[in-house]
Amino acid sequence: MAKPLMAKATAVWLVDNTTISFKQIADFVGMHELEVQGIADGDVAAGVKGFDPIANNQLTQDEIDAAQNNPLHKLKLKFNAAAAGEEKRRGPRYTPLSKRQDRPNSILWLVKFHPELSDGQIAKLVGTTKPTIQSIRERTHWNIANMQPIDPVALGLCKQSELDAIVQKAAAKKAAEGGVMSDDERRKLVSTEQSLEMDAAPKIPTAIEGLETFSLSDEPVEEKDDEPVIDADSFFNLPKGGAEDEDEEDLRP
Repeated sequence: MAKPLMAKATAVWLVDNTTISFKQIADFVGMHELEVQGIADGDVAAGVKGFDPIANNQLTQDEIDAAQNNPLHKLKLKFNAAAAGEEKRRGPRYTPLSKRQDRPNSILWLVKFHPELSDGQIAKLVGTTKPTIQSIRERTHWNIANMQPIDPVALGLCKQSELDAIVQKAAAKKAAEGGVMSDDERRKLVSTEQSLEMDAAPKIPTAIEGLETFSLSDEPVEEKDDEPVIDADSFFNLPKGGAEDEDEEDLRP
């Protein structure tokens, strides 16, 4: 149910100028009945000026009369044709001035870690324009050298649920097109909650030389019986004899 503008000030006006019950006023303005009673007692909304709902085209006098005559009657907000479809208005998301400087970093993060998202989806998610996204994709942005990829959720530009929903939508579109996804693309298309529950993938060492027996499994490697046992003397190939032989050779004329 839609609520009136300036709910508390409207409740103050209804308490001061009508005999409507606290329950009816509370249901209309979206407040608790005890809070409305506190307004009548002067404990709540002290100093708040009443907001006339009739003069501001939110209630009619007939609706107020009906509520005063019937305690069970529920006040209905006056229909405003100009406000129809206001909640479904489409357009770019509004970004506060304090966070607009962080928007390119969030775009760079989305382009890097979620390349499956279209420019329109990114623009709607963080509130930017397609030319800006395209310049970051092509790395022609004027400040690309100083930009760092930062999660838009961490920057407060969008909610985690919104990011997960748009990623899942991209995954469904990719599956509907029948495209073959690589392992990296498949990991990128899952939501953050799912990725946190996955087991960590084993890391393959970058230097393979000398690691011929390296295995990703935890099973012990069986030793071969025919391999010779190498001790310290044979490994370093030390000459027989010790320091005494060398001293004797030095004393010979």
